[in-house]
Amino acid sequence: MKFPTIAIAALLAASLALPTEARTPVPQPPIGAPQHGRLLPLQGGQNFRDLGGYRTRDGRTVRWGLLFRSGSMHMLTPADYSYLGRLGIRTVCDFRDSRERATRPAAWPADRAPRVLSDDYALDLSSLKLDAAATPPTAEQARRAMTALYPAMLDRFNGQYRRMFAELLAGHAPLAFNCSAGKDRTGVGAALLLTALGVPRETAIEDYLLSNLYYDPARSGAQLTGAQAMPGEVMRAYSAADRRYIEAAFAVIDAHPGGADGYLRDRLGLSAADLAELRRLYTR
Repeated sequence: MKFPTIAIAALLAASLALPTEARTPVPQPPIGAPQHGRLLPLQGGQNFRDLGGYRTRDGRTVRWGLLFRSGSMHMLTPADYSYLGRLGIRTVCDFRDSRERATRPAAWPADRAPRVLSDDYALDLSSLKLDAAATPPTAEQARRAMTALYPAMLDRFNGQYRRMFAELLAGHAPLAFNCSAGKDRTGVGAALLLTALGVPRETAIEDYLLSNLYYDPARSGAQLTGAQAMPGEVMRAYSAADRRYIEAAFAVIDAHPGGADGYLRDRLGLSAADLAELRRLYTR
């Protein structure tokens, strides 16, 4: 499946900045504390945060120190990798494409490298045409493109989301999942995961919106041809975590027969027993 030209441009503009060992305690802000306390204290981190602490609809709480979402890890320092190693991260699901991973590899030390799972695929950069500055899109066109992109990501990355859930059901945690910005591909993955754990919809949306605080496009290192010619409001629309974008994905989930539970069952292979096991493992 290929995204429409404008959708690929939007995705990349937002996503590219392009024996048991002792574990360092993960910062655990009190329940009810400002949500931005969940950001990990990393020198080279990009939107790297803990999904713990969220309340579920049945009064449980997502466990701290087991589920992490992030942007690209290529800027992490040796001290950062040491810190993450002490957290005991066992598995990383890297949603980036082949080019992203090759040009900005994560340099995990061999003695504490997690198992990294990824797919070889390519986004068709030839169709971006960001250098066609004569008729750049408007901010509203960019927002419409991003709103259309999110439902497409549910299908495009279904296999990678399925694999993430399989790893979690197998107990291969602590687990981190990432793309380049930690906003789009990762944002949809986090929304699916929080939904599976029974976290209320509005809380999952608020988690998505935290990327507006912690995704820093200037740290991404990407240079998109012609991007400099784009009006600032257009680039901001591409790089924002906009409620409308994630709500477009949730609209597809809600429209599925059986709603969210039906979607998780039919599209991600998660039975009622699987959901109960995920909640046993990752909430308390």
